[in-house]
Amino acid sequence: MMKKILIILLVLVSSGAFAGDGWTNMFNGKDIKGWKEINGTAKYEVIDGALVGTTKIGTPNSFLSDGKTYGDFILEVDLKVAETMNSGIQIRSQSTKAYRNGRVHGYQCEIDPSARAWSGGIYDEARRGWLYPMSLNEKGRTAFKNGEWNHYHIEAIGNSIRTWVNGIPCADLVDDMNSEGFIAFQVHSIGEDASRVGEQIKWKNIIIKTDNLKQRPWTDIRVVNLIPNNLSPQEMAQGWKLLFDGKTTNGWRGVKDHFPGHGWHVENGELVVEAGNGEESENGGDIVTMDEYSTFEFKTDFKITPGANSGIKYFITEKYGSGKSAIGLEYQILDDQIHPDAKLGTDGNRTVSSLYDLIPAYKNKTVNKPGEWNHALLIVKGTRHDEWIKGSSMESFDFTGAHVEHWLNERKTLSYERGTQAFKALVARSKYAKWDGFGLWQKGHILLQDHGNEVHFRSIKVRVLK
Repeated sequence: MMKKILIILLVLVSSGAFAGDGWTNMFNGKDIKGWKEINGTAKYEVIDGALVGTTKIGTPNSFLSDGKTYGDFILEVDLKVAETMNSGIQIRSQSTKAYRNGRVHGYQCEIDPSARAWSGGIYDEARRGWLYPMSLNEKGRTAFKNGEWNHYHIEAIGNSIRTWVNGIPCADLVDDMNSEGFIAFQVHSIGEDASRVGEQIKWKNIIIKTDNLKQRPWTDIRVVNLIPNNLSPQEMAQGWKLLFDGKTTNGWRGVKDHFPGHGWHVENGELVVEAGNGEESENGGDIVTMDEYSTFEFKTDFKITPGANSGIKYFITEKYGSGKSAIGLEYQILDDQIHPDAKLGTDGNRTVSSLYDLIPAYKNKTVNKPGEWNHALLIVKGTRHDEWIKGSSMESFDFTGAHVEHWLNERKTLSYERGTQAFKALVARSKYAKWDGFGLWQKGHILLQDHGNEVHFRSIKVRVLK
């Protein structure tokens, strides 16, 4: 008798018909009565206890929803997908006549068996595009197993959306655009490609919890926080601090002096450098952090006006420079389409997100146009000593923060090593050659540049790396 009960329980669990501890089944493993297909006409059916979606020629993306609205929840599902297919799970999504005549839009947890391997990332369907690409999480890209059943865990609690694939944390998004909406399972369009008709994705053991929710422990993966000037609990746990509170200029000062009395102001939660005559540091002047940093991560949103020029400088030592400016390594901020500096230098090394006048950013970078926000990230970590330093004025230099990365809009645009022969050669042929030991200082301030053009900053954050 006991053996028979155990067999029944195993059948119930495998079919998705059993849930406990506050969990309920979204899918009964038998039929999809009451469910609604939206936008497309791909085929959905139940086969051997699994929900199966099959591609169909000539239809847009298809979505199957149970018709309910969910706010905060934790969702778990097992899925298996054809290796030639793309799919996703919509959460907190909408379909209204007012938005593109009913087009499904909202957060999507990606299912991506391709070589790109962005499964578990978060995409904003038919709206903003990628919010959490898996280029931010290399370990997470290894979680998905092609040709096998994969287990997804999705938490949507308050402004936090977090994902796991097969127990590996993949995405951590903080956003407040939608607090509720439907959950739907996607069959991606194949357009008119008849060779892809019949590709399938299967879902089973679809369970959801909506009460007494408890988030999993915070992880060390990168957080994408789209709420301006906000620190999420996970960011705080990771050591991030705000360098701009959205209201005051606390934490900043002018080069060699107090905060400028003109040329900068705070409005609408943004730190704004005002337009001047287009000359470097001839209006309010550059501003720097109160503290100095050696190994760190720094990030900020920036928004330029047409034709604008600015920059984020790091390892600033104020003994080099003059007046209201200072010399240092620079993450370039520029309108590449209009500003003439984009065509100067060497091979584009004065374009946006480049290491100014030294190393060009990758050509395939994603840049939002003037008037739209871009996200900059600097990573400075690691240590090294190089033979060429010996015998120079830097002989006793403790070389901290050797490895540097520039990121733009969640994609890496360049990386380099301070203190290598290659770095020395780049400096020698640049405008910085006259500065002894340029770029090799052990620590320094972080600087926001006044270049005489209006540029806006917000969500300015830093964390010190051990």
